[in-house]
Amino acid sequence: MKPQAPEVIAKAIEGDVQLATAESLTAGMIAARLAEVPGASAVLRGGVVSYSSAVKSSLLGVDEMLLASHGSVDPEVARQMAVGAQRACGADAAISATGVAGPDPHDGKAVGTVYIGWAMGADSGSEVHHFVGDRAQIREQSTLAALHQFAAILDKASSQ
Repeated sequence: MKPQAPEVIAKAIEGDVQLATAESLTAGMIAARLAEVPGASAVLRGGVVSYSSAVKSSLLGVDEMLLASHGSVDPEVARQMAVGAQRACGADAAISATGVAGPDPHDGKAVGTVYIGWAMGADSGSEVHHFVGDRAQIREQSTLAALHQFAAILDKASSQ
């Protein structure tokens, strides 16, 4: 079973890790899920809802040429979104989500294609997911995948 927000908050509190989010298709669902947890204010610094490419570039520092050439649904865009959220919110760790919730393909990517980006300290990366379902189901699966990735990077940090 994938970790839920209480587990992520508990791990962050235990490790004294400040968290941030950058969200496109989830439009704040990840941050909202984290904020529902009592005590989240001890570690949740904030988040950026960056639905448009202009916001991804201006607020998160995602490379404009990358956005122009690859579109917003891209692994490097997801990575740069997480790094940008980490910087913008003054956080130790950040997670991002960009993808296609539907109903139509976007930037040449199929519905259900989602990239989860992450940044922890100076390390960063992204992973791709291919979800199935309607728009609400894809957004929910994306939120759960982001929480799972957050837990994984927090576990990795605590084991070092």
